[in-house]
This record gives sequence, structure tokens and C-alpha cells, in this order.
Amino acid sequence: MGVNPGRRSTGPRRNPDSADAILDAAEAVLMEGGYAGFSIEAVARRARAGKPTVYRWWPSKAALLLEVYQRGKRVDNPDTGNLEEDLVGFLNSLFLHWRETPSGSVFRSLVAEAQSDPTAAAALAEYAKGRRAHTGQMIERAKARDEVAADVDPKLVADLIASFAWTHLLTNRLDDDETTIRTAVRYVIRGIAPPAPPAIRQRSRRRRIVG
Repeated sequence: MGVNPGRRSTGPRRNPDSADAILDAAEAVLMEGGYAGFSIEAVARRARAGKPTVYRWWPSKAALLLEVYQRGKRVDNPDTGNLEEDLVGFLNSLFLHWRETPSGSVFRSLVAEAQSDPTAAAALAEYAKGRRAHTGQMIERAKARDEVAADVDPKLVADLIASFAWTHLLTNRLDDDETTIRTAVRYVIRGIAPPAPPAIRQRSRRRRIVG
């Protein structure tokens, strides 16, 4: 069955109307059948599109699910002028989204499936590149404010933050209070902070000797 005549396919370049119809259909299939009942075939039937059209724009089920996830994702990327507050706000918002929205359980299933499915792993790795750059923006801003050492790699720090978040997602610990999240963020910030000026280091050393 071809694409609905009202939503003409344009080859490899997406037709916005057709793409939106497929994403709408994917959300509906996911809502009705859950992750286990989700398939490209079911999405194509509901969208009145051919499977080749879906696969032309999304090379795998995981790739389509990740776009559905991103489409509904509402997570803060704070810019408060303070890195600790930015990261705590981001993690609080992310945990809330994962905990209280249907897409949170979808993402958990995708991460789990990626451990044994190379296709899902590849889709998740591609997704993580964009998220790494997105979270890394908070680190870049902090570097510009001299909160972070000049030689720190923002994307690597973003991976550390993501590791903390994904571990909590996979172990169903998304109800950690802000104190726990803030403590973890402070550990990270302590490791990436610029070195203290010599005079401050000397005063700190003298306090330790006297104490």
C-alpha cells in the first residue's frame, strides 16, 4: 500500500505531512499496544503508508521510537549562571519526565534492548551524540564563566551526567530527592573546577597543618 495520496512521498527527503502522519501513527500504536506491541508494520498500516516509506526515513524501529520519544520530551536546559543549579535543574526535570510520562518507560525499554540488539544500540548511540552536545552546552557556558577548568572536555562531562541519569533510569531510582542529585552534581563539579590560585592553596595548606 502506498502513502496516502494527500501526503505525497518525496524520496529520501522527508515530506513534512507524511512524516508527521507516521509519527502520529507511531504514538497511537505505542499508546495502544505498548513497547511490546510496537512494529513498523502496525505504524505503516495506521499511517496508510508503505513500509518502504517508513524505513526510508527511519532505518529501524528503534530510530522511529527515539524520534517519538524526542517529539514528546519536555526537559529543561537551565541557564541560571551557575553550573550546579543548571545541572541539578536539568536532572530534576529529566527524572520527572522519565518518571511521569509514557515516553520514560519507552526510553527505558530502548536502553535495555540496546544491550542485546545492535540495531537499537546504533540508534541509541546516534541519539546520544546529540544529547551529549546538548548537555555539553551547560558545561561550555560554565567554562566561559571560569567555573570549569579550561582543559575540561564538555562532552565527556556530559557523558558522566548521562551515566548517572541512565543508571537511575535502568534501576528504577527516579525518585531520588534533590539532596542526592545535588550531592552527585557537586562531586562532578569538584573534579572539573579550575585549580585554586596559589595564595588560596597556601592558606588551605596552612589551615591543614595548624589543624
